[in-house]
Amino acid sequence: MSLTELLASSPRLFIGTCFVLGLAIGSFLNVVIHRLPLMLERQWREQCLELASNPGQATHAPDTEPIRFNLMVPRSACPFCKAPIKAWQNVPVVSWLALKGRCAQCRHPIAARYPLVELLTGVLSASVAWRFGFGQAALAGLLVTWFLVALTFIDIDHQLLPDDLTLPLLWLGLAAALWNDSSSLGVPTDLRSGVIGAIAGYVSLWSVYHLFRLITGKEGMGHGDFKLFSALGAWLGWQMLIPIILIAAVSGAIVGIVVLSARGQQRSTPIAFGPFLAVAGWLVMMFGPALVSSYLGLFK
Repeated sequence: MSLTELLASSPRLFIGTCFVLGLAIGSFLNVVIHRLPLMLERQWREQCLELASNPGQATHAPDTEPIRFNLMVPRSACPFCKAPIKAWQNVPVVSWLALKGRCAQCRHPIAARYPLVELLTGVLSASVAWRFGFGQAALAGLLVTWFLVALTFIDIDHQLLPDDLTLPLLWLGLAAALWNDSSSLGVPTDLRSGVIGAIAGYVSLWSVYHLFRLITGKEGMGHGDFKLFSALGAWLGWQMLIPIILIAAVSGAIVGIVVLSARGQQRSTPIAFGPFLAVAGWLVMMFGPALVSSYLGLFK
């Protein structure tokens, strides 16, 4: 029996495999969450320097090559003593527990968020496997989940939803819809629903953004929110956009009021909306199709 057949025939094994895979992906997502904003900042600085240079003036090559910095290079290291992290120290969750949350070299505390992101990704991945079972829907759900985890924490840290993540998520959703021959509600959706969802998702928040700016003279959200909502529409279809935005708006309002009140901050303090869109999108992906189908069935 092949591995594919074994996973398909054993739901528990499939769920467990997705949990372990999710832990490993969560470890990589920690790298993405930390490094991608820094990579973008470096690119922006380089572009600003190029624009600031006089046109036509010869530019001299730097004496030293710029240090490579991407998702793979350099190796992960302790941010305090710069000691490289060995392979056995990078096992998701387990290494953090074994090291008691401290660097093996300098014993400086390691943030608990690293294992939490890994554990969260593992649990969400296992939940997707449980919900959809072995097949195309589970693969689509896992991809969406991993993108949403990365986008959520980047937006929390930097109030930024990078095009490097939102646009691939959008195009992957449309590509998945192209190859999906089913017209029923679910993930991935069919091509017609995905295209309409992508367009409606972007245009709706784009319109709200400009209307809010016209009325108040302020920007109510970032352009990344349009693209994330569009990507969710591409994966889940236009039918899921209203449930997503309702859940995101209500939860965002409640959490925003609680957080601002607890911190003693003013209502004008910006709060990232992307995490609420991501959470709402994931919940609707998991449970929305059944609810929407039941609702639409009342009118048949």
